[in-house]
Amino acid sequence: MAFEHQARKRFGQNFLVDQNIIQRIVRAIAPRANDHLVEIGPGQGAITALLLDACPNLQVVELDRDLIPILQQKFSGYPGLTIHAADALKFDFSKLPPEGQRLRVVGNLPYNISTPLLFHLLGYRGLIADMHFMLQKEVVERLAAEPGSKDYGRLSIMCQYFCQVEFLFEVGPHCFRPAPKVDSAIVRLTPHATLPYEAEDTKLLDTLVKTAFQQRRKTLRNALKQWLPAEASLATLGIDPQCRPEELRVQDYVALANHLQSLRSSGTEI
Repeated sequence: MAFEHQARKRFGQNFLVDQNIIQRIVRAIAPRANDHLVEIGPGQGAITALLLDACPNLQVVELDRDLIPILQQKFSGYPGLTIHAADALKFDFSKLPPEGQRLRVVGNLPYNISTPLLFHLLGYRGLIADMHFMLQKEVVERLAAEPGSKDYGRLSIMCQYFCQVEFLFEVGPHCFRPAPKVDSAIVRLTPHATLPYEAEDTKLLDTLVKTAFQQRRKTLRNALKQWLPAEASLATLGIDPQCRPEELRVQDYVALANHLQSLRSSGTEI
């Protein structure tokens, strides 16, 4: 019995149908037989099929329960496929890898949840070897943005703090059914084995960055005035108080967060 499924707007579903792009994505992932692969949002299994051919033990996380029987039927000949009917935003990825092993995560992420899902996955970064995602092109540009660009912001800084970010290639709307109204792109995120710049308090770093970019048109002196006991704090770190938030590098924000943490630890009011 064949199953038919209409893409659902409420799940942000746009199914990838271009075989050339599907193959190009799988080549970028380069799955191996002994990998511990996890696919988020397999949909109707376009990428899943090629992943299973290379890596017979595959786990997938799918929110739309109506897609589960389609996947079960299509891949009934693959006993190594495990399907989790779950919301990836709430899913506990720590239960998936065997002890001492790390996951490789792939997925065509719904545009409406891509940013919160990325932050959710970063919480499991110690268990993840790499991640390959299809995202809205604008999101990938933000992930890979450099200081000084209009795309540079909290998402850029926090993801680059935890991962090496690589913009791989673009994917046009015509490659999907139904065609989205935006361009897409493939990104590779590789968690750092050792952080290049380590924050003493990651939550403080995130809050600091978020606060700065809430007023990105202001100078740092004004955007962070409630955080800094004196303008000299910035000068001490070699940071121009007249800079705007998008001009600081990841390491500058880490240095600033660590400086604030040391002031807190010493009992200085900030």
